[in-house]
Amino acid sequence: MELLRFSTAGSVDDGKSTLIGRLLYDSKSIFEDQLEAVEAASKSRGNEEVNLALLTDGLRAEREQGITIDVAYRYFATPKRKFIIADTPGHIQYTRNMVTGASTADLSIILIDARHGVLEQTVRHSYISSLLGIPHILVAINKMDLVDFSEDVYNKIIADYKKMSETLNIKNVVFIPISAKDGDNVVNKSEKTPWYDGPTLLNYLETVPVGHKTVSDFFRFPVQYVIRPISSQFPDYRGYAGRVSGGIIRPGDKIRVLPSGTESTIKSIDFVEEHLEEAYSPMSVTLTLNDDIDISRGDTIVKADEKQPSIEQDITLDVCWFNERPAAVRNKYVIRQATFETQGLIRSINYRRNINTLEKEEGVSELKMNDIAEITIHTANPLVFDPYQANKVTGSLIFIDPDTNETVGAGLIK
Repeated sequence: MELLRFSTAGSVDDGKSTLIGRLLYDSKSIFEDQLEAVEAASKSRGNEEVNLALLTDGLRAEREQGITIDVAYRYFATPKRKFIIADTPGHIQYTRNMVTGASTADLSIILIDARHGVLEQTVRHSYISSLLGIPHILVAINKMDLVDFSEDVYNKIIADYKKMSETLNIKNVVFIPISAKDGDNVVNKSEKTPWYDGPTLLNYLETVPVGHKTVSDFFRFPVQYVIRPISSQFPDYRGYAGRVSGGIIRPGDKIRVLPSGTESTIKSIDFVEEHLEEAYSPMSVTLTLNDDIDISRGDTIVKADEKQPSIEQDITLDVCWFNERPAAVRNKYVIRQATFETQGLIRSINYRRNINTLEKEEGVSELKMNDIAEITIHTANPLVFDPYQANKVTGSLIFIDPDTNETVGAGLIK
């Protein structure tokens, strides 16, 4: 069964958690004890009706404030597809949480309150979705019940959003009028929107294509571990374990090991005790070669006759800063990309992006938590990489504070 990962984003009180609660409730994907706990929590807060938002607002602080703080992951399934939901926060101070939650999504649901239309937060969430290369955007125009299910209001919001999205080059956008609180057009078609002839939200989630490319057609294999079993049965076995991060490989293919440039051919593709005829993303396998060459963790195996990745020490990338300790020019960090790890420093902050207006702010001396910027880094050892838009695995990296071992930033290589 296919798996769809999607994230939700929207301004505070746009109804993200309520929408997910409605999806879980109407698709009968919650257990009785969960429903009983939510009913009890609703009554304790003086709500006459069940507050479905409490199904995802799991932190105590979230329930008390009625907001989403952390990323809440929920899982459910229908006969057609399985789903993983990342309910991300709407507050600007939790931008890093949205970036984290949406980084693996196939689709982003952006909620808009029908009473307020397109806001700065809508621009911010759309920009982040575009930055992360999420291929499908579903704009759920919520709280239609509070504008009497007005077709004019719905059409105006569509026009405003399309005008904004042109500057971000966002494609594959679908608009659905909903009322998460009452369930209109969420799981079941609503009689209150006779002017809308599109799918319900769940119907769209069940049918949207998920076969988009998160990795390139070119073979990429970051080596995770060198296998040398201590066994008289396999005295000369040397295998290179890892996960295929792009393309396809078969025995006999000519390969190149980067960054050294050493070449060989594939002898076998092993999986447990099987020999495979081919391997492709995202399979985890062990490769053996016909030549005994020096390969270690962090090296990348590619096909010799395909387009090669870049090998550089000076790299320009978009970064989202996660940590309260600011990032500044000359600051040093541990850089981890796929299975490779090295030291690196920030050479320059080219500009910071105002993610509410999308303007570039130049002359910035440091990056604070939740800032998104374009920077250039210099690494102690060359990185083997593709642009993030071509391959999300080899095109992304993280910054680690060498003193605390905290992940302090995430980068998308340009």
